[in-house]
Amino acid sequence: MTSKHPETLALHAGWRRDSATNSVAVPIYQTTSYQFDSAEHAANLFGLKELGNIYTRIMNPTNDVLEKRLAAIEGGVAALAVSSGQAASAFSLQNVARVGDNVVSSTDLYGGTWNLFANTLKDQGIEVRFVDPEDPEAFARATDDRTRAYYAETLPNPKLIPFPIAEVAAIGRSFGIPLIVDNTAAPILVRPFDHGAAVVVYSTTKYIGGHGTSIGGVIIDGGNFDWEAFPDRQPALNTPDPSYHGAVWSQAVKPLGPIAYVLKARVTLLRDLGAALAPLNAFLFLQGLETLALRIREHSRNALAVANFLADRKEVTRVIHPAYHTGIGAERTAKYLTRGQGGLVGFELAGGADSGRRFIDALELFYHVANIGDARSLAIHPASTTHSQLTVEEQAATGVTPGYVRLSVGLEHIDDILGDLSHALDAAKA
Repeated sequence: MTSKHPETLALHAGWRRDSATNSVAVPIYQTTSYQFDSAEHAANLFGLKELGNIYTRIMNPTNDVLEKRLAAIEGGVAALAVSSGQAASAFSLQNVARVGDNVVSSTDLYGGTWNLFANTLKDQGIEVRFVDPEDPEAFARATDDRTRAYYAETLPNPKLIPFPIAEVAAIGRSFGIPLIVDNTAAPILVRPFDHGAAVVVYSTTKYIGGHGTSIGGVIIDGGNFDWEAFPDRQPALNTPDPSYHGAVWSQAVKPLGPIAYVLKARVTLLRDLGAALAPLNAFLFLQGLETLALRIREHSRNALAVANFLADRKEVTRVIHPAYHTGIGAERTAKYLTRGQGGLVGFELAGGADSGRRFIDALELFYHVANIGDARSLAIHPASTTHSQLTVEEQAATGVTPGYVRLSVGLEHIDDILGDLSHALDAAKA
């Protein structure tokens, strides 16, 4: 069965049936270890002469189906499931950057990612340089001989202005630098590999799951970046790795396909740091993935209706949604969001932070939670929660103001969604 359609791939890619029982549903392989066929078989697995199961911290059959399915949907060659979106973001950079190296990142990031990059990776000796994605050439200006990757979010929260993937990917490739794109807010809507990205990461916790029951992440290798062509720029994949008997990753895995990047992440970072995705969570993400293409359409439709509703309310001074961008934001929306504009809406209240708190407290249908992408509608005041660890200047750089409220619009009937928002907006005026 061959298909390029996400609706079909989400149901069929990477799995047909269990060979032992003919089960159609993917089993939960709740095991730590796997019996080796022989001493030679074990040696071949550990020596990467063949791929197979060794230990669930590194791989698991349930996780494998999720990885194959997501790689197929994105148009990549292989994937690595990990324990959270934060782990995926961290691993994606640690896989190429060492102490003294740097990464150039868009300023338009989720607050947790900003803090990871600005503080935790800095403490580990990796510098992250933030640039405004409005001008793609800013990435080139921030590049030096020790820049190992570019990083961005497809549909950054909270600004919701699509990132110029093709433009920055082309700049990166001229230097031998891969563009890593977090596509969490735009699954199905955008395929970053189609625009030149080299690596895609997700927090599967969000839209891919959709049910709000599980934490997870994934790194997907596009197989479209020639790591071996840039030995000086990409030493992590082109010099002997002492943690794996001197393997040079760009060469060692050639017989297995163009998977050097993701395989290195699996057998070094995942092996050593242990951010493994539990098989039960992989199973639950597979359930969510089956309906992702349908859900993202409805999320997009409801979110647009909410944006239009908010634009007519006098308590709202600004609506942040792709349909309401002008200038370069509108141009990028037209270029990248051709399949829908996503389920996120932001807005600013005239009364500032106090009105934001009153609005949140008055909601009855919307859940007040630190998440996006659930089937149910969610709301939060980022300045006091998700972005509260950032300075005022850093909050402004990411697009967060004191009166900003973020909505993740769910799948409830639109009349009920708008009714709850109307009630809360009335309370925000008090």
